[in-house]
Amino acid sequence: MKTLAPSILASDMLYLGAEIKKIEKSGSKYVHVDVMDGCFVPNISFGMPIISAVRSCTDLVVDVHAMIVNPDKYIKDFAKAGADIITFHLEALEPKRVMETIDAIHKEGLKAGISIKPGTDVKELIPYIKCVEMVLIMTVEPGFGGQKFMQDMMDKVRFVREVAEKENKELDIQVDGGINNETLKVAMEAGANIFVLGTAFFKSETLIDAEKLLGE
Repeated sequence: MKTLAPSILASDMLYLGAEIKKIEKSGSKYVHVDVMDGCFVPNISFGMPIISAVRSCTDLVVDVHAMIVNPDKYIKDFAKAGADIITFHLEALEPKRVMETIDAIHKEGLKAGISIKPGTDVKELIPYIKCVEMVLIMTVEPGFGGQKFMQDMMDKVRFVREVAEKENKELDIQVDGGINNETLKVAMEAGANIFVLGTAFFKSETLIDAEKLLGE
């Protein structure tokens, strides 16, 4: 499955309900919610009330990207708020707590995702590729919108896809950061299938057609 996952970080928060309807009309299947704590990344964004608000107005997949320290402490809260997928950062936890966090997400009946920053060696993901439903490759430094797409991250996407072909064929690979009409095609060719769009989606002069953009 290929889909867009528009990030509400770039939406007009005064009209969040209408912005989510725009996501639905586009044919996208995911709503991406960036949770930032001001510690793991410099900025602060959304928390449980926004996740709950999103859940209350859509049946789309609520895709929570937790850019926070100690994400394992908030799994139950994310689940209660209405998340369908929780993606946490490998760098945010001690190694011994990574599998515990994946297990905790699964215990709540949710899909688990794991992400890495651009500077992290993609090989550190190898032990977890067979255990999660999604890997998120950051194509910018997490925590800021509007950054330029890092094309060299496509080597990481290719690596994860190659490992997944052997260990987890159903794995979704998501890319986040600087994704637009052109860079989406680059990421798709590398093996990604879920694409987080921010400014390119919400600031577009016309409504994005997900099927057309994805070539489906």
